[in-house]
Amino acid sequence: MFSLSRVLLDAAIDAKGLAGLGAGLAIGLGALGTTIGIGTAAGRALEGAARQPEMYSKLQTLLLIAIVFMESVAIYSLVVSLLLIFTV
Repeated sequence: MFSLSRVLLDAAIDAKGLAGLGAGLAIGLGALGTTIGIGTAAGRALEGAARQPEMYSKLQTLLLIAIVFMESVAIYSLVVSLLLIFTV
């Protein structure tokens, strides 16, 4: 019979298994947070542009800068997960 708790327990015994679990959590949560942040920022920017169309170019510039900073979080979590996979 398949038991998830037994699989996690067996993986926890090995350091490589814990590193893989940490890597999966790092990239998964990092990507989830980035996706939520970008979606929220884009939605608010579109809402602001709909309310004040003359501010569209300024909003677009600010949105692109914000998206770059949010994507850097995803890149950092990718680097952390790759370090966990290949150094342990």
